Amino acid sequence: MDLGITGKRALVLASSRGLGLGIAKALAAEGAHVLLCGRSADKLKANCEAINTAGPGKADYVEADLTDADFVQTMMHAVKEKLGGIDILVNNTGGPTPGTVEDMTAEKLYSFFQSMVVRVITLTNALLPLMQTQGFGRILTVASSGVFEPIPNLALSNTLRGALVGWNKTLSSEVASYGVTANMILPGRIHTDRIDELDGANAAKSGRTIEEVRSASIKTIPTGRMGTTDEFGAAAAFLCSVPASYITGTMLRVDGGASKSN
Repeated sequence: MDLGITGKRALVLASSRGLGLGIAKALAAEGAHVLLCGRSADKLKANCEAINTAGPGKADYVEADLTDADFVQTMMHAVKEKLGGIDILVNNTGGPTPGTVEDMTAEKLYSFFQSMVVRVITLTNALLPLMQTQGFGRILTVASSGVFEPIPNLALSNTLRGALVGWNKTLSSEVASYGVTANMILPGRIHTDRIDELDGANAAKSGRTIEEVRSASIKTIPTGRMGTTDEFGAAAAFLCSVPASYITGTMLRVDGGASKSN
C-alpha cells in the first residue's frame, strides 16, 4: 500500500530513541522528510545519518528539551528552517517517574504537566494554522495503554496522559473539516529503554529480579512477547497516511492484545 506521504514534512517529538525513533524511521521509510528532536545531539545526529543512508526519505534534527519554557518557539523556528512547513506532527513525550497516587506531589504534578500536556497542546496550536491553510494535516499523539486500564505504580502517567484523551477528541472534531486528523496511539509492552527502566523500578519495589518481573508481564500478553519499535512505528505511519484520512478522534492500541477491555 502506498501511504501517500512521500515528501511530506513530519516533526516527531522525543525521537532520539524508543517509540519516537521507531515512528521517525517508519515515516522516513515511506519517503517523508522527518525532523527529529531530543536532548542528545549525538544520538540525534547518529539516527539522522542512519535514516538518510537507508532512504528513501530524509532526516534532520534539532536539540530541544520539552521541559524548557521556550520549547515551542524553538520547535517553530526549526520547522520553518529545516522543513519549510509541516504536514505531520507526532506528539511524543518521555514518561514521568513511577510511583503511587500518594507519591504525586504538587511539584511533580506541575512539572510533568508542563512537559507532557502543556507543551503538546501549545505546540499543536502553534502548528495547526499551517495545516489548516494547506488543507492537510496529521496530528498523532503517543500516550499509553494506561488511559484505558490504569497501570500499577504509574499514577502520574495514568493521570496526565488521560488528560490528553479529552483534548484529542475535542480537537479532532474542531479540525476535521480542514482535512486535518487527530488520533492517539497507545503502546503496551513495546521493548524500549523506558520499559527496561520501569521493570527495574518494579523489581526494586517488589523485591523480585528484573527477569521475574518481565516474565510475569509477558505471560499477560496473548501474543506471548513484547512488541518492537518497528511494529509500533508501522502502525503510527499508517495513521499519518493519506489512506487514513477518514480515521480521526480515535485511539489505537498496539499492545499484543494485552488490554482486557474492548
